[in-house]
Amino acid sequence: MSETTKFSSEELEQLANLRKAYEAKVLEFGQLELEIMLTEQHVTNLQTAKTQLQQDYKNLQEQERTLLQELNSKYGSGTVDVATGEFIPNPAQ
Repeated sequence: MSETTKFSSEELEQLANLRKAYEAKVLEFGQLELEIMLTEQHVTNLQTAKTQLQQDYKNLQEQERTLLQELNSKYGSGTVDVATGEFIPNPAQ
């Protein structure tokens, strides 16, 4: 049977330091992956909000078109002074 050999305290310390460095890197990888996951979730939430805002904007445009058609049917073409609420017909009418 072969004899066992003990490592020196320096060698043991080097091995322990190396193990600690590996553990620290594994922890850093985990933290990085968590940050990536949270960032991806945030981007997804922003994309969802953007899509909703785009739809809301389109709905406002449609409401505006509908209102303008109704007002043109009722008053003819012209302009509105929003501050006074006065309608000014186009001179061609």
